[in-house]
Amino acid sequence: MEFLTPKPATSDAASTQKYVDVADVRDGVIVLRNGSIRCILLASSINFDLKSTEEQDAIIAQYQGFLNSLDFPLQIVVHSRRFRIDPYLARLDDEERRQENELLRFQISEYRNFVQSLTEVSNIMSKYFYIVVPFAPSETERGGLFGKLEGIFSPKSGTAVSGETLETYRSQLFQRADQVSAALMGTGVRTSMLGTEEVIELLYNTYNPSVFTTTVIRDVDRMELSSSR
Repeated sequence: MEFLTPKPATSDAASTQKYVDVADVRDGVIVLRNGSIRCILLASSINFDLKSTEEQDAIIAQYQGFLNSLDFPLQIVVHSRRFRIDPYLARLDDEERRQENELLRFQISEYRNFVQSLTEVSNIMSKYFYIVVPFAPSETERGGLFGKLEGIFSPKSGTAVSGETLETYRSQLFQRADQVSAALMGTGVRTSMLGTEEVIELLYNTYNPSVFTTTVIRDVDRMELSSSR
């Protein structure tokens, strides 16, 4: 009988890490292994169905204008997470303890129990909308739309980015982010650029998907959706 010798655990780790393109996160900017960089904007949502016909037409026209104004590609990501009800339940507990009226205290208790039981029998999901703005160093060497697309989606591998060069690329990346934020403002969508901790949280939860547990480094619900920086 022939026995198979198990491979060391480090080989599995190395085999999976090679599929992760992220090399570093600096000041909210993702640096990929091929030298290109990304920033991520958290976007607010609007209730389109509650708008009047005129408002809906205006939003569609503004969004069309936004898409037509772009000379670089974007990635829009919809990220679903299980709704974190624990902070809300803790707030209800505090309200119940501070309530002097016995009837109101009983009603708060019943409501808290109802909310808790509801979340136990069903997964209540919340959605977050992200816009990934890219920039590749090779874009400065190629002209035209097809050259830019080639530079972003098929950049040279192993390109190192550091020092003043990275600052130059960051400046151009932030100009794109400002352009996106200003254009979306006309549709009623507000944006805010993720910082380093928010980017790490998003990447961690993306590479470790779970609808039951979500690691939170900083609560994105408390971010101000006003400007890109």
